[in-house]
Amino acid sequence: MTLPNDTAQSPANATSPFLKIKDLVKKFGDTIALDHVSLSLDRGQKMAVIGPSAAGKSVLLKCLAGVYRADSGNVLIDGVNIAKSSDNNQENWADRIGMLFQQNALFDSLPIWQNVCFQLIENGTLGRKQAKDRAVELLGLVGLDADSALLHPSDLSGGMQKRVGIARAIANSPEILLLDNPTAGLDPVLSNHIENMIDTIARKQNTTVITVTNDMEIAQKRYDFLTMMHEGKVYWHGKRDEISAAQNDHLAQMLKGSAQGPISMRTRNRGQHLVA
Repeated sequence: MTLPNDTAQSPANATSPFLKIKDLVKKFGDTIALDHVSLSLDRGQKMAVIGPSAAGKSVLLKCLAGVYRADSGNVLIDGVNIAKSSDNNQENWADRIGMLFQQNALFDSLPIWQNVCFQLIENGTLGRKQAKDRAVELLGLVGLDADSALLHPSDLSGGMQKRVGIARAIANSPEILLLDNPTAGLDPVLSNHIENMIDTIARKQNTTVITVTNDMEIAQKRYDFLTMMHEGKVYWHGKRDEISAAQNDHLAQMLKGSAQGPISMRTRNRGQHLVA
């Protein structure tokens, strides 16, 4: 597989993680979506985030991507606290972060090639001809042919739209890749292809990857770290080879099946549509 703009990054300082999240809090009114979340990852590491609905998984990704502003806490990326930065600094970091949204978030009025390279066109990195060629290359990486570049989102199935979203997420060769259920709704063959591609990106470009997934098999086999969230808190975080020795009832419940798990959700008037 050939990746555009393959670039090797220098290894992260062992004493200073590339990404450090400390006591992150996000509220929607009285609903606590993130409750003092703390995590860290080095460059090139991959972390799967699992948990039941309304656990705060998607909100965490959106806070990292700058879609939401946290109410308190710190997010340090390569030593820069983007949670406390100016709008300009946050915009600069946005160019170094790629995100696949759970609902794909494509622009209905734009052809697929413009959707894929929207950010690169808007910031002047590529002209229209270059952007179209780049989009075709990226679409090929996710299993879509060149003809699909001229179509609109409404012409594509949900699974194809998801692949377009992944192509857009990797278009700027991001240093951090945030993926919200990248293989949901895809058949096993295509899911394996997408996960192989994510592995290759992390390895060749030293990209830090955080993926929200409901697929426990993928989470355990493909990712360096697993983080289990529940009701806005991190209930367990560790390396995948530490799972078998973990003494955690919530994690044990989830490992029995899907990442939604048999955890009994306590009713707390949480507004679940906000805190998935």
